[in-house]
Amino acid sequence: MTGPPPPDAVGPERARERERARLAAGELTAEGVRRTALTWVDTAGITRVKTVPIARLAQAAEWGVGMSPVFDVYLVDDSITTSPYIGGPDGDLRLFPDLDRLTPLAAQPGWAWAPVDRYDQQGAPHPACQRQFARRAAQWAAERGLELRMGFETEWVVARGDTPEAEPRYPCAGPGYGMIRVVELSGYLADVLDALVTEEVAVLQLHPEYAPGQFEVSVEPADPVEAADLAVLVRETVRAVSVRHGLAAWFGPAVAAGGVGNGAHLHLSLWRDGRNLCRGGDGPYGMTALCESFLAGVLEALPALLAIGAPSPASYLRLQPSRWAGVFQCWGLENREAAIRFITGPPDATGAANAEVKSFDAAANPYLLVGAVIAAGLAGIDAGRSLPPPVAGDPALTGGQIRLPTSLPAALEHFERSAVLREALGDPLFEAIVAVRRAEAELFDGVPPQDIADATRGRY
Repeated sequence: MTGPPPPDAVGPERARERERARLAAGELTAEGVRRTALTWVDTAGITRVKTVPIARLAQAAEWGVGMSPVFDVYLVDDSITTSPYIGGPDGDLRLFPDLDRLTPLAAQPGWAWAPVDRYDQQGAPHPACQRQFARRAAQWAAERGLELRMGFETEWVVARGDTPEAEPRYPCAGPGYGMIRVVELSGYLADVLDALVTEEVAVLQLHPEYAPGQFEVSVEPADPVEAADLAVLVRETVRAVSVRHGLAAWFGPAVAAGGVGNGAHLHLSLWRDGRNLCRGGDGPYGMTALCESFLAGVLEALPALLAIGAPSPASYLRLQPSRWAGVFQCWGLENREAAIRFITGPPDATGAANAEVKSFDAAANPYLLVGAVIAAGLAGIDAGRSLPPPVAGDPALTGGQIRLPTSLPAALEHFERSAVLREALGDPLFEAIVAVRRAEAELFDGVPPQDIADATRGRY
């Protein structure tokens, strides 16, 4: 979780990083890799990239690769807004690959991948670097003796690649969760799994989901930064396999307005000294007091967190009651309609106890999301918060529960009032998020729901 050394590190450390990259490049070249994709995720949730020949990897590790900071205020349609701290044509950043994450891409022969951290030209961390924000948040937890283990579920809809975007044709017709879908696309799904295994991604399961052409893959939990890295790697691997099969993979929150959309549920557990704090305590369903306060902090902050975890106008087409999307500010034991679903797991499976936050989707920048959730949870610990009573059944039918924001502007109002998230993110990153969310809300203001879905479903 340390990441690459900063560019202002002493000469020997930078030289060691260059040597590591040179050796790694030699090994990759022997495996047929000729080029490397260096990625980061912008404020709008789009994975952006610079590529370098494998022969230049050592120079990239030592000196970085140039890129404008303006991408922090790009929108989903590649238009550009501005913020009080970031915007305009001036300035430059250096992208430094994390060699610990360097991975040959199984579905893109000849390519490798690494996520980057971003610094300014003087070697200072870029204040809007979302990956470094996630690392700082994990360090805040570590300073309290706490470790977070996190994992994203990746949902996507697969359609025929030659289909006009407004008229999807699905390559399978089987029912939701049905074996028919696996039979229809067994070669495709086998290639998805094989590619992930080749990339040493620890897959837990892959299955058909509810909506037409929809699937989900889950991976083992990891530290917060690695969990966000894996969210990027898994998505781009699925996309690459899909392209090779003549298919399009759509990760956007809404594919068909009025239908069930794609989520990116976040699972998390809190640990100390090798002990899972989600079990073995005196709190609700065996939670320890620290776990309960952490989850209470996340639950309290959820209206504001939606501006990060459900950041697109399309997100609110997905966030509808009675669709297992978590649209009410409540929690429950194994309740898939609650915003936070608590999972105890079998009695003898210590690592299985965790919480799932269901309100988030793949338009979110995963680095921003893990960092913001940690900040909210730690604030809950600091305040000694307790969870309200758990909710059983569908809150839409039982009543009495608070509805989470139903639009991006409403979520943004909560976000702008959040002192916890402003302090954690810092003003430059906080204001960039506000600027992008406000601009995207204006971009799609008055646009019919299906047009919003069409415009965004293939962008993430």
